[in-house]
Amino acid sequence: MFAGGPISFYPVCCQNGVNDAERVLVKEICTSIDIDSPAALVWDILTDLKNYSTWNSFIPKAEGDLRPGGSLKIKIRPPGREAQDYRVRILEVETERRLRWLGHFHVPGLIDGDHWFELRVVGPNTTHLVQRECFRGIVVPLTWKRFLDTHLRAGFETLNRELKAAAERAARQRHGVVQQL
Repeated sequence: MFAGGPISFYPVCCQNGVNDAERVLVKEICTSIDIDSPAALVWDILTDLKNYSTWNSFIPKAEGDLRPGGSLKIKIRPPGREAQDYRVRILEVETERRLRWLGHFHVPGLIDGDHWFELRVVGPNTTHLVQRECFRGIVVPLTWKRFLDTHLRAGFETLNRELKAAAERAARQRHGVVQQL
């Protein structure tokens, strides 16, 4: 449990429109990390797409329109795997709180990924990041153990650590500048 309550096994992204028979085709990756940096600074780094390559080895490239209904072209490089290009549609942007997109593996229905970044303020200079993705589709059961829950999960955890390092570095730099004034 973290500030804001527990994460259920089937979060909102996985509950909408899913009946019992479909649950076998629905899986979720949920990772989180505490970042010693204000949410505004974490958000600025997370949404600065043009600088992803400077800190983000999992999604080293992202470009497009970061607004609901907009689309992004992203390159995902899970640890130990080749990079893959995707086009995702932005579902939600709530400044300093949530970024959400929907992507598909080749065509809708094979593997559809509803990806969330959520920022929760847990102190004046501490942010709790939750990164999760709900997967639906006919190929999900076949790829869960050998790719999604292994390589892709490792990519999420890598991104979390790298975002933490970038945000904490930026916070120290900002704090150092303030102290010098």
